[in-house]
Amino acid sequence: MPESAPLVTARPTDVTPVLEFKKVGLEYLSAGRPMRVIDQVDFTIRPSEFVSIVGSSGCGKTSLLRMISGLNPATLGEVSFYGDPIKKPLKNVGIAFQNPVLLPWRNTLRNVLLPLEIVPPHKHQLRSQKALYLAKARELLSTVGLQDFQTHYPWQLSGGMRQRASLCRALIHQPEILLLDEPFAALDAFTREEMWDMLQRLWARTQCTSVLVTHDLREALFLSDTVYVMGPRPSQIVHRIEVNLPRPRTLDMCFSEEFHQMYTELRRHIQRN
Repeated sequence: MPESAPLVTARPTDVTPVLEFKKVGLEYLSAGRPMRVIDQVDFTIRPSEFVSIVGSSGCGKTSLLRMISGLNPATLGEVSFYGDPIKKPLKNVGIAFQNPVLLPWRNTLRNVLLPLEIVPPHKHQLRSQKALYLAKARELLSTVGLQDFQTHYPWQLSGGMRQRASLCRALIHQPEILLLDEPFAALDAFTREEMWDMLQRLWARTQCTSVLVTHDLREALFLSDTVYVMGPRPSQIVHRIEVNLPRPRTLDMCFSEEFHQMYTELRRHIQRN
């Protein structure tokens, strides 16, 4: 894999929050009666911070991502972006899901370029600045080891390759926020660990504020500056861990005593609730 930009070695220091949750809740109607799913969630995310949200299935983790994106704005409490309430879909967000959802009729390079055809101001500049955008796409693909697969179609790529292309697509328009909804859950254990390192390099290169939802506690600790634990319904933030492991992180760190203690602490709070 080619050389990439230097990795950050310190935690973000800017205290001005990019995202802020203030007493956020979520209710659904069930049999004609409101059912509270999320209750009184409060936390902030700093610029360039990598945050993970963990918890049992159904606790509302993905709902928080949808509130950040503006696809489903908060109806109880407030989610704000640099102090402004999020009331509609944000333009400067990249999203990667568990299923890469690459368009089968487009090759890898054209799949990565797709957001530039949709997201302003890029869609108005694509024709005049096509060479620049192509260079950016190829640089991203090179960073994740896909420089030799630009003309391959999704069915010609492995699961890990498709997910790498999906992450490049999520970052091509230089979003300020990257939302990750269990992007590696469908991959085997070895490929998943390779993807952790790859995502760490992409994050360090772009300095994109990132929010990851995952069931994998090792994944959360390896990648994150901060990990939040959500309790059962009606869900609240029941625990918070700051991960002070130095960067760049290596898989060997997963076997350290400090890592094991944090893993045990997260697991205990999830099981307790």
